[in-house]
Amino acid sequence: MVKFALLNNIMIDTHAHIYAEQFTEELPSIIQRAKAIGITNVLLPNIDVDSIEGLNALVELDSPFFKRMMGLHPCSVQEDYKDQLAIIKSQLDTQECVAVGEIGVDLYWDKTKQKEQEDAFLVQCQWALESNLPIAIHSRESTELIIDLIETHFKDQLTGVFHCFVGDAAQASKIVSMGFYLGIGGVITFKNSTLRNEIIDVPLDRILLETDAPYLAPVPYRGKRNESSYIIEVVKALANIYNLSEKEIIELTTSNALKLFKL
Repeated sequence: MVKFALLNNIMIDTHAHIYAEQFTEELPSIIQRAKAIGITNVLLPNIDVDSIEGLNALVELDSPFFKRMMGLHPCSVQEDYKDQLAIIKSQLDTQECVAVGEIGVDLYWDKTKQKEQEDAFLVQCQWALESNLPIAIHSRESTELIIDLIETHFKDQLTGVFHCFVGDAAQASKIVSMGFYLGIGGVITFKNSTLRNEIIDVPLDRILLETDAPYLAPVPYRGKRNESSYIIEVVKALANIYNLSEKEIIELTTSNALKLFKL
């Protein structure tokens, strides 16, 4: 059961796929629970051409609450990726978006499309540069590679967030020095996670709250479908790591999100 102790605090879930089919039947309750704990915005990263319709419908349902990102997820980069990019670019050009995302490289599931994923990532980074938008980066098993791609092709030109950061302290330091943020979600609550030690020296003005719902639900919901209201468990974990109050964590991370996404 979600605790409703932080009604007067403002939080932003900077990464959640609430348009996914796992939420369809319970959507009104999910939105209500999120708003009840003080969430004022949920940012929706796109996946591919097929997810655009559902994402746009959710933004149209409650545009002050839901905000749109537009991008092609690396796991969706297949032989037709250039055709998909063209459709997604038309959405970026005609719809109000707060970021280009979710984009990046995923070397966990399939390494055979690495070249295509890198190409798609660089194309979308160029869109972000031209549109003056941040990027939301998927970097599973590819954090070093993406750091190198940005430094090689867009050094000091882009900003954004390394979504679901699970890298090491050296990578965290490099990302921050590049002017990027770390998206911290449910993994920070996992008992077997080393992430607590890896981010302890990261300044809080470079941390963002996220859920990645329906994935990576935090303890005590681990293994269940994640949702935005569970973000309070991430707040609690960060408060413990940084030895600050939950209120201070909320204020700092919300300020970061407002700044990065120009909300």
